[in-house]
Amino acid sequence: MAAQAPAVTADEVRRVVPVGKAVGIKLFSDGVMVVGFSQVPAREGDVTPAKSCGLREGDIITHINASEVDTIEEVREQLEEIGGEKMSIRALRDGKELQVTAQAVQCLADGSYKLGAWLRDSMAGIGTVTFYDPETGAFGALGHGINDVDTARLMPLGSGGVLKATVDDVKKGRRGEPGELHGSFDMSGDVGSLTANTVHGIFGTLEEGSVTGEAVETAAREQVRTGPAVILSNVAGDEVKSYAVEITRLFENASDGRDLMLRVTDPELLEQTGGIVQGMSGSPILQDGRLVGAVTHVLVNDPAQGYGIFIENMLETAENSV
Repeated sequence: MAAQAPAVTADEVRRVVPVGKAVGIKLFSDGVMVVGFSQVPAREGDVTPAKSCGLREGDIITHINASEVDTIEEVREQLEEIGGEKMSIRALRDGKELQVTAQAVQCLADGSYKLGAWLRDSMAGIGTVTFYDPETGAFGALGHGINDVDTARLMPLGSGGVLKATVDDVKKGRRGEPGELHGSFDMSGDVGSLTANTVHGIFGTLEEGSVTGEAVETAAREQVRTGPAVILSNVAGDEVKSYAVEITRLFENASDGRDLMLRVTDPELLEQTGGIVQGMSGSPILQDGRLVGAVTHVLVNDPAQGYGIFIENMLETAENSV
């Protein structure tokens, strides 16, 4: 269950530590996602049983017959055990359960039984921690969810962890070509665990002592304004620095982590990265001494500009994620 943030009354102001530290993120899915299809060379010709039975890209296979499957290896084991017999496949599509009947075929190339589906059961990458609550150990990062790269669907979280990371290199962003942070992970052990993957960010808990810093007030939506602000980002080594930005526009009723638009004005950051790059998602945005949001997306045609999410939306989602 996700770490529960303490309830805040109308007269109270939530205080958290703005972080800005790059971390390694690993996510293992709850079920196995179908990300594509391929034909299987069989005695009856080239066939695609997974597609023929009604599965679609983005479906999440949870059971084969009575057996729960969470990894690609578990799917393979079930297919070999069942062989060419008919099987029942339970899956989730857009949050709703469905059931189909399929029949794997024996591949002429290697003799194994296959459905002709490309599957994914895990993802890993680099991202930025937005906030840490020293009272509960809860954290939020990214400001958007972790989506499958092929289907753009939100990956269902089974389990996941957070690793210390060092930024080794930056691919500078250019018009039409987003940049990205390149980092190395400390594989000696996790410093935190994931409990939720949502459209407003990933959430979980960090080990005590893994984050230091002073807690600041968080801003409500109505306290955020256009004008100067700063972001905290880790774009070299493990150092978090403050960079100047301008909040240029605020949006009403956004639901995808695009609550505000900002432009990087800091000459040092523009020189290093070209503006906003992949891996900086989650960089906290501070204005008037308050934490107001987090960087979420870059404008592909102008890497100096991007979008951010209001911190109140991240906090609300963290509180409601169980």
